[in-house]
Amino acid sequence: MFHHLRQDINSIIERDPAARNAWEVLTCYPGLQAIVMHRWASWCWRHGLKWPGRFIAYLARIVTGIEIHPGATIGRRVFIDHGFGVVIGETAEVGDDCTIYQGVTLGGTSLHAGSKRHPTLERGVIVGAGAKVLGGFTVGEYAKVGSNAVLLKPVPAGATAVGNPAHIVRKDAAAPLGATAHLFAAYGVTPNGDDPLSKALHGLINHAVKQEEQIERILAVLKAAGLPCQGVAECDKLNSDQLNKLVE
Repeated sequence: MFHHLRQDINSIIERDPAARNAWEVLTCYPGLQAIVMHRWASWCWRHGLKWPGRFIAYLARIVTGIEIHPGATIGRRVFIDHGFGVVIGETAEVGDDCTIYQGVTLGGTSLHAGSKRHPTLERGVIVGAGAKVLGGFTVGEYAKVGSNAVLLKPVPAGATAVGNPAHIVRKDAAAPLGATAHLFAAYGVTPNGDDPLSKALHGLINHAVKQEEQIERILAVLKAAGLPCQGVAECDKLNSDQLNKLVE
């Protein structure tokens, strides 16, 4: 148990620049305290002591503001940063080296007891503040869920999910997983991690502007050749800058 505790403390110091030393982490970090109390509650739950397990989880929620069902599976070196408002359901599975920020819900969408109702986070997943991961699917290794995303479907390994409902931003297929696994993105924020719908709209706007320019050139050539173009009605030009600002 103490070996796991040392690992947890060291992983928090590595990922949080505000953590100054082990004593501060042990006494002042509710995420670590919630994990430790969850291990007690989980031991009771797995050994048939259901009520004591639930009561320890209840006390942990009062002390830390983090609610973890004793039936949930939490791996090693999991870091719940800030933590207030985090809810982890009964059948949720959180892999090693995952990072979860405040306000995250790993919730279930089924009312059938005994079924896999809650998500599985594989190794190294980062879930940003306020994100809701709802359902019995899997978020792949080293994937990221952006802050305030509402995720309702699986995420491939190494990809990022953003938006409401969340859309998948796939990583570069040429980059192996190991090449990016060591990079830590706080709150699930990554470079060039814009909403994919916004990117698509920007692309459509720019494409429409280019088509408009091509049509103008064609009409100019026709007029220069003396061909009548009276039947072509003029229309307002696209203001690409204004449209791009609307979808930023």
